[in-house]
Amino acid sequence: MKRIKVINEPTDLVALLRAMDTPVKKDVFQEASNGWISKKATEEKYGREGVEALDFFEKMHLVETSWQIDSQFNKEKIYHSYYVSVHINTSASITEISDILFITQMSEKTYKELESKVFEKVSDEGTFSGEFLKNLELTPTMLKSLVKRSSRLAIKGHRIERIKQDE
Repeated sequence: MKRIKVINEPTDLVALLRAMDTPVKKDVFQEASNGWISKKATEEKYGREGVEALDFFEKMHLVETSWQIDSQFNKEKIYHSYYVSVHINTSASITEISDILFITQMSEKTYKELESKVFEKVSDEGTFSGEFLKNLELTPTMLKSLVKRSSRLAIKGHRIERIKQDE
């Protein structure tokens, strides 16, 4: 079945723009488009960066997952690309777009420092997003874009939560 990724929310552009921002991410996504791949095989071929790419794609719903049993009867999660095309149907003010692009293009070092500040302040139950706006001097669009870029954080309504990784 051919699926189309529809982007209605401007901050969802962050995932699309960041999904292929390194050669490893591009190659891992291409392999997931060609067939099912596992974290183990991806790590052997691309290292930790390949595994992080799969986690990011999963968070952004760019891949579907399934479970398979290997020859030693161990369960292993496998990944395959979910979409074959993208349809962008959104509008935003110039200010919002500039905030989205600012976060998307931010250097990795600067981004990681900002993401860590948010991550450290998120409680186990999640934290209301308004708590971060004044402290970090971010607009709501910048904060949402920052969280959408993260593989450790997610937005659920008006709360920012830590993602629980399953291995």
